[in-house]
Amino acid sequence: MEIQVILKNFGLSEKEISVYLALIELGPSSVRDIAAKSKVNRGTTYDILKSLMDAGIVSYYNKESKQYFVAEPPEKLLSALDQKKEELDEVRENIERNLPLIKTLFEKQGGKPAVKLYEGAKGIKQVLEDVLSEMAKSQDKTYYLYSSATVKERKNVYEDMPDFSKKRIAKKISVKIISLGEGGKLAGLDERKQMPLGGKDIKSTHEIIYAGKVAHLGLDEKDNPVGVVIQNEAIYQTQKLIFEYTWAKL
Repeated sequence: MEIQVILKNFGLSEKEISVYLALIELGPSSVRDIAAKSKVNRGTTYDILKSLMDAGIVSYYNKESKQYFVAEPPEKLLSALDQKKEELDEVRENIERNLPLIKTLFEKQGGKPAVKLYEGAKGIKQVLEDVLSEMAKSQDKTYYLYSSATVKERKNVYEDMPDFSKKRIAKKISVKIISLGEGGKLAGLDERKQMPLGGKDIKSTHEIIYAGKVAHLGLDEKDNPVGVVIQNEAIYQTQKLIFEYTWAKL
């Protein structure tokens, strides 16, 4: 792995990486020399050096009334990571301690539905991951799905998460599926019924009814995956009621 990638994963920006690597190559140097080597303007270089000092991977000393900066030994990167971990652990503890309050504030939305738009395969993957995450926490491990009969839509919906069913089964999450037209097959912990469309060519979406939310997944006019998630208990309960009524009639 290239050193730039390692430093980026450490959390440094491109300019910070340029300054840090320039300092390693130069050895103890002035801000002017480091700026010239890294090709980052002098003012920004100085700010970056201060930031790297805060991270514990750069230090400085004065010599003949002039300030010189020096990179700390590479082992300090590990020490800095340990420090970051301690800080993140502390943040996590604070969040966990205050989670009930945060949830109370989050839920005080005056009953208004929260609507989120997701675009592209990665956006749809976020929705599917949310389905797994929310259902894993739910006491009722069953969600409901209207499945589009269009093969292209089914393929695009699961394009970035082909192992969705495998992960769902591993979490012991069940699903009831109403197929809008012919198609689809069982994967495990699922039940499927078919809604005949009578030969009608209907452009439908996947609709997932789960954990107080309703997600619509489909394709836009350019066949790019797109999803809309509505979070509202009343809407969820209404869609669930309609699904269960339809399921009983099929």
